[in-house]
Amino acid sequence: MIYLDYNATTPVSPEVLQEMLPYFSEKFGNAASTTHLPGLQAKSSVDIARERVAVQLNGEPQEIIFTSGATEAINLAIKGIFQLYQGKGNHIITAKTEHKAVLDTCRFLETKGARITWLEVNQHGQINLEQLEQAMTPETILVAVMFANNETGVVQNIADIADIVHRHQSIFFCDATQAVGKIPVDVQRDGIDVLSLSAHKLYGPKGVGALYVRRKNPRVQLEPLLHGGGHERGWRSGTLNVPGIVGLGKAMELITFDHRTTILRDLLESGLTDYFGDDISINGKESQRLPNTSNITFPFKAIDVIRHTQTKLAVATGSACTSAQNTPSHVLTAMGKSAAETARSIRFSIGKYTTEEEIAATILLIRECSKL
Repeated sequence: MIYLDYNATTPVSPEVLQEMLPYFSEKFGNAASTTHLPGLQAKSSVDIARERVAVQLNGEPQEIIFTSGATEAINLAIKGIFQLYQGKGNHIITAKTEHKAVLDTCRFLETKGARITWLEVNQHGQINLEQLEQAMTPETILVAVMFANNETGVVQNIADIADIVHRHQSIFFCDATQAVGKIPVDVQRDGIDVLSLSAHKLYGPKGVGALYVRRKNPRVQLEPLLHGGGHERGWRSGTLNVPGIVGLGKAMELITFDHRTTILRDLLESGLTDYFGDDISINGKESQRLPNTSNITFPFKAIDVIRHTQTKLAVATGSACTSAQNTPSHVLTAMGKSAAETARSIRFSIGKYTTEEEIAATILLIRECSKL
């Protein structure tokens, strides 16, 4: 099986697994039980992981809140800010190409009195900064724009977005779940106030993530979703998943950036373009993209490729959430693609274990499918 769905999930790296294993049995203490050695050991391990996450983001350890994953982090950020800042206003701005965790949370808040502005994107997947500027009002309490899109890999102009948001004295939340681990993310340089991430997108375990919450300039506060024990600065009560948190910390420490995935992505795109020519289009190609992601519209149905290669090739017809619901990609639709075009689009996402031989074999498989 050639696995090219790394944006959906990644395998746990051996180094991460090795560091996690003792915390399932030998070091099983509760990090909140600090009256004895096992609990103190667990707390120390969580502190180390918190430091590792903070260092990679260029934040401070006390600004890191551990969660069950990016979806919970996103819900805590958006709902928590909406509930606490209603004295200022009820206006939230987001983009139509956000992850469903953002879109569905905003739709829920509409039922609670929030006013949501849904920013359009152009054919390249970029929001219009002038439209963002015009949408800002004194009642705008939050702008939520993702760092990099999970379906197309398109990277937004994060620093410019942050500058607009801050000039209007609002808060900038960035879902960086797909960006962290693939490209440098720096909350200071990029001007991000609140940020979500997930371990299983960067060779860590499933079921654990983190939320960065800025402590100063501006100081951001949240209303908690979960109550019961006051864990994580009172913002996320519940017994900490120590093995998962240790794994997340190690995965963050192991992040490195090189050009290898870009080379493999370009090989894939050039190999398919050489064969299909103008019959295919690479979605978001004119924008800055994640180095590992290629979303391509073919002249034949994507489901036919999935059906004929399902024992040989693991690719996606959208994000994991839209694939599960079997609905057209809202991302490609927002970029101007028709329903027929979205049905002919495949996302390839490369990882650190992908080989050049696998890319060559993938090109051959896709070519063979076009002849069926």
